[in-house]
Amino acid sequence: MKMNKKKWSWMVALLGPLIVAGSLSADPAYPVKVGPTGRYLVDQNGVPFLITGDSPQAMIGNLSEAEAELFLSNRRAYGFNTVWINLLCTTYTGCRDDGMTFDGVPPFTTLLANSPAPYYDLSTPNEDYFARVDRILQLAAQYGFLVILDPAETGGWLDVLRNNGIAASFDYGRFLGQRYAGYDNILWMHGNDYDPNPSDDLFVGALASGIRERDTRHLHTLELNRFSTSRDAEQLASVIGVDLDAAYSDVFMVGQVLKAYNRPNSLPTFTVEAGYEFQMASTLALRAQEYWVLLSGAAGQLYGNDYTWPFVPGWQDHLDTPGSVQMTYVKALFEPRAWYNLVPDQGHTVVTDGVGIIDTVDYATAARTLDGTLVMAYVPSIRPVTVDMSQLSGSVTARWYDPSAGTFAAVAGSPFPNSGLLIFTAPGINADGDQDWVLVLEASQTQGVSAITPNPIDLAAAPNSFTISGAGFASLGAALPVVNFVANGVLVGQARATGLTGGTLTVPFPTDQTSLSGPLAGLGAGSVTVSVYNQTPSGFTPVGSTNLTVNDTRCTTCAVIAPNPIDLAAAPNSFTISGGSFANLGAGLPVVNFVANGFLVGQARATGLTGGMLTVPIPTDQTSLSGPLAGLSAGSVTVFVYNQTPLNGFILAGSIGLTVR
Repeated sequence: MKMNKKKWSWMVALLGPLIVAGSLSADPAYPVKVGPTGRYLVDQNGVPFLITGDSPQAMIGNLSEAEAELFLSNRRAYGFNTVWINLLCTTYTGCRDDGMTFDGVPPFTTLLANSPAPYYDLSTPNEDYFARVDRILQLAAQYGFLVILDPAETGGWLDVLRNNGIAASFDYGRFLGQRYAGYDNILWMHGNDYDPNPSDDLFVGALASGIRERDTRHLHTLELNRFSTSRDAEQLASVIGVDLDAAYSDVFMVGQVLKAYNRPNSLPTFTVEAGYEFQMASTLALRAQEYWVLLSGAAGQLYGNDYTWPFVPGWQDHLDTPGSVQMTYVKALFEPRAWYNLVPDQGHTVVTDGVGIIDTVDYATAARTLDGTLVMAYVPSIRPVTVDMSQLSGSVTARWYDPSAGTFAAVAGSPFPNSGLLIFTAPGINADGDQDWVLVLEASQTQGVSAITPNPIDLAAAPNSFTISGAGFASLGAALPVVNFVANGVLVGQARATGLTGGTLTVPFPTDQTSLSGPLAGLGAGSVTVSVYNQTPSGFTPVGSTNLTVNDTRCTTCAVIAPNPIDLAAAPNSFTISGGSFANLGAGLPVVNFVANGFLVGQARATGLTGGMLTVPIPTDQTSLSGPLAGLSAGSVTVFVYNQTPLNGFILAGSIGLTVR
């Protein structure tokens, strides 16, 4: 958004800061990549990434690092996860006409010779300037942000590219690609209010190609002029890995997103610019943009604020605004649900009446998941809307979500059967005094675990993975389900499912190397409870459990002890014992008893377990876990190994005879 666009004459009453509770899930593992359906982004762990962004375009040019941290920490508190930053900045994006930072650091050290204007020579990057860029990107990473980074936004820098030429533009791109290939949290964006044309596309394309020669890790996208999508620039199609749309008039939001969504060879799309707070959009209009976009197939959007995109004086007093709060409410509604599986209801097969006319201020935008578990519809005004309930897959819980307050209102009579047509009308004026609400319909699912295969298993020939069948397994925004293996009340194994097909999970075999929660013993002989949990960004939801029988034909009574026999005149400091099903079941390494003629004469806890082999101190009268013991003496001794659990005592894991001389 640019400085000369009309501001609203009124001010919105400020709200106090809304601090969002921290998620139990970790920050995204950047770089982002295209998800399996081509409709949304995921992180490196496959977790869907809902772009919830802000537009601090002039951050590098206009802020100190302390001010940048103030901004980023505030945005993190509201749940934002993405920021748009221009690497180079001029008056077009709120900075100085010479491109210097607020404290006089130029991005390049030399001007072009014989140029029609004082254009920078792109072959002379200023290390001081780019070191500051480095630190801003690192600061954004520290706060968990994806940075949509424009290397030379074309509103202010296109003439510089033109006058440097194609080769120099390419070389500048190579410089950036080399420098920032190792920065995980980047998504490159070219353009900015850019009108594609065969001549200028050569320069923009050269810059992008230069980056891509040295940096193959990050996606690229392109912002064109108003009412556009990235792939309107056909000559630059090879650059575009993420489609994005811009529509500065909110009534065209749905059409622009659907234009991108309906293209063949789908790419994730998000809205980069629409109406900004304090500029072109009222609080109500901001809400409409947000829900129209996400229910039309977008993978997210950027919010904008007329004080904070250029960081004009007083920007610090315009952080905690209604627009910021509303983005928090958007994220709170969508992120715990399967937003990435929503399909726009373009044919009005779900919401069949009361829809209105597309690209008008009163259009009701709806979407559903193809499995029939979720329908959402943004209804801008209070009026009846008709829903075909047969499009849902089970008994339906119906609620209205107030997008101005982040609260739900129950629908009388809910839950409803998934059959016939049903009319819903919003409950009245919302908390902001407006009429817009979001209808949320969620179908209950029969869920649980029906079987685990193979069952029983034998540790002597353990498979690489299990399959677990049942219903209700899902990725709820934080990757596939987690499976716990519990023996005698102790967690002995844990693994995240690696696949979900037709209600069947594929789960790696848990060993002492497979753990999400620290060191675990892995499976041992006995009965194990297998429990499945769906994970949301805010925690875990149990789905169901079953029992698994574990056998161990590696032999629990044929261990080998070395040295054997031993001579007390030259006794070693320790034994090694191998061949049994030894494990740490949550109460330390196994305990070893030495029994002679029916009497316990020695006892010691193992001090090591490596590759199935225990290391055990030689018991003496000073080595005891159960009081004074005699220690070894000449004769025949039986050595017993016991795995120990916190709740249920000791489990025999192996025994062997030892000769003492």
